[in-house]
Amino acid sequence: MRRDHRPYYLKHWYNKFQKWYAYYYLAPQCEYFGRGLHFMKPWQVEIFGGPISIGNYTTVIATPDKKVRLTVWPKDKNSGKIEIGKCCLVCPGTRILSATAITIGDGCMMAQNASITDSDWHDIYDRSLPIGNTAAVKIGDNVWIGENASVNKGVTIGNNAIIGAGSIVLKDIPANAIAAGNPAAVLKYLDPEKPLRSRIQWLADPAKLAADFEIIDRENMAGNTLIGWFRSMLFPRKGD
Repeated sequence: MRRDHRPYYLKHWYNKFQKWYAYYYLAPQCEYFGRGLHFMKPWQVEIFGGPISIGNYTTVIATPDKKVRLTVWPKDKNSGKIEIGKCCLVCPGTRILSATAITIGDGCMMAQNASITDSDWHDIYDRSLPIGNTAAVKIGDNVWIGENASVNKGVTIGNNAIIGAGSIVLKDIPANAIAAGNPAAVLKYLDPEKPLRSRIQWLADPAKLAADFEIIDRENMAGNTLIGWFRSMLFPRKGD
């Protein structure tokens, strides 16, 4: 489909249902479940263990073939947590698994199939034992983790850094660095002369942003009808 054929009111109520589902089914499983969170297909988000915190105005997108999984399997009774900051973006297929601690700063973006873990999950020599070696992961503010990238135990990633698609991060990445490869290495640094706009700035006035999106939806979906929507699904035509 090139465009959404649903009537505006149908999309509006669908979004309300997604919000209700997230706050009814997911919020009770979290230590902190922020205000203004936006979930797309929240029934495809799997939460196991805790404590897990999701900051204000974070967006989580899941799909049937790419679930989002947040898992805490603590190494002992005083370990294990996931903290996601405010205004983050979590894309389909993201997996975050903690045995000790994973802290993700504000405004971070995790692309499709990103993986973040603080443990080996099995002992190297006795593979019947769970957890194995573990060390906390800390990701700074405004970090962008590319598609299929993997961030592993003991890693610290500095503010504004970019991790290239498919990278395997085994060592610390400094702030403002662009890193890629297996193992990931710094390729260059962001140009300090160029302005950098973060998701935190973009979401500074969430009420206005929501109103702007509503105007766009109303304009794009003007004239859509329920019959037309059904027709587009059952009898699609070129240009739909």
